[in-house]
Amino acid sequence: MGAEVVIEGLTKSFGKQTIWRDVTLTLPPGEVSAMLGPSGTGKSVFLKSMIGLLKPDRGRCVINGVDIVTCSEHKLYEIRKLFGVLFQDGALFGSMNLFDNVAFPLREHTKKSETEIRRIVLEKLEITGLAGADKKLPGEISGGMRKRAGLARALVLDPEIILVDEPDSGLDPVRTTYISQLFLDVNAQIDATFLIVSHNINLARTVPDNLGMLFRKELVMFGPREVLLTSEEPVVEQFLNGRKLGPIGMSEEKDSAQMAREQAEAEAGHGDVLNEDVRGVVPQMQVSPGVPERAGAKRRMDRVMRILHTLPANAQEGIIESLTPEQQRHYNVRPHASAPRQPGPEDTQQLPPVTSPGPVPNQHQGQLPADQVARIPGAADRRSPRHGQGGA
Repeated sequence: MGAEVVIEGLTKSFGKQTIWRDVTLTLPPGEVSAMLGPSGTGKSVFLKSMIGLLKPDRGRCVINGVDIVTCSEHKLYEIRKLFGVLFQDGALFGSMNLFDNVAFPLREHTKKSETEIRRIVLEKLEITGLAGADKKLPGEISGGMRKRAGLARALVLDPEIILVDEPDSGLDPVRTTYISQLFLDVNAQIDATFLIVSHNINLARTVPDNLGMLFRKELVMFGPREVLLTSEEPVVEQFLNGRKLGPIGMSEEKDSAQMAREQAEAEAGHGDVLNEDVRGVVPQMQVSPGVPERAGAKRRMDRVMRILHTLPANAQEGIIESLTPEQQRHYNVRPHASAPRQPGPEDTQQLPPVTSPGPVPNQHQGQLPADQVARIPGAADRRSPRHGQGGA
């Protein structure tokens, strides 16, 4: 199973410019998480800080009991071996064929024989759909193939944590769907912890187990996907729908005058052409036929059902409605009712109970505590309090 990543109060700045501050979240082990946010909000900087390529100003990032913000260079070097990273452009060596590109981490960080290296490389190329392409150079293959080659290289050290930076960069929507499917299939096979940074809405709605969003130097929210997908937070609503009307502007944020002007234009019929609201919980992408079920998805469902009563009402309803009738009986819930129902005669055939549910977990086990959902600075007067969230 992948490693849990616990981040507390992480802050990063370049000189006098703060990129983000006081970011606190937990990546549940073996689950797929995604971080959204407008361009320029520091999503890629966040990934680089997680792996120790950039040093945060303060805060903690704890992996297997080691805080990479304060640990020694030797410990940081060892912790980095737990990571696999897929960069935006694949970051392949142009003068090396795919085999040598994928083999590079093994030759750099291990003492394995060439026979063993060959076995591992060909195995990872096959997992990523590149069997038979090992002799090709990066310049001889498509952008989608380069992405998959980068993923194969990220997998060769059997990482516990895989970081993915803008996987849709340079890909058309169809290839983006294929690479998204590949992430879930790989997660099912190796049970690694994934964090995907993206601004692709289709990917965000259908792939991850957990969703977060960065905006105005803060973490707006992070938790089960249903929380963000049903959120009434203005910045979330604007981002998911891709509209001009809202707090996000060309320079990340707008002043009150611009927001008032755009509101007046919208009321006069000169606003966004597409007014369809895409918020709401949609079915999550499943693994390919023949691929084993995702163990992380099972753990995630048990975890979410234990904290169901702490989530906003819209998220609760979205989660319950996504369950099959058997799962609803198993967890003793039903749509349009947030409280567990009493067992009836129809429940004589029930699934086995969830093992060791334990007490309601704290934030390091996946709960979305009230103070973890950041208020948008200056937005308190534009929205009403949320049910079940901080300040409600």
